[in-house]
Amino acid sequence: MELLWANEGATAKELALLAADRTGWNKNTTYTVIKKLVAKGAIERSEPNFVCRSLITREEVGRDEARKVLRSFFGGSVKMLFSSFMADGTLSAEETDELRKLIDEHGRKKR
Repeated sequence: MELLWANEGATAKELALLAADRTGWNKNTTYTVIKKLVAKGAIERSEPNFVCRSLITREEVGRDEARKVLRSFFGGSVKMLFSSFMADGTLSAEETDELRKLIDEHGRKKR
């Protein structure tokens, strides 16, 4: 998807060439990935020349992946996720303050 987002509207052939340069994939591998992404509704491929366009944003993918990590490693608990970051010192004081502000804003919106 990163390749497509950076080259929105590229043809499947162009994406295959870019993927070969970037990852060493042969064109059939790229075409298979494109076909699977079309089937999942992540991209559309249109004629002529099999022009590819993304149907999902990087932000949507990020949210979906974050939810998967949350479920897989933290039992769906946001509290456990943040506790793990605080326990090992990953969060800076600035990030902690920013998170407090986000949580406060979210709380006000929920009321």
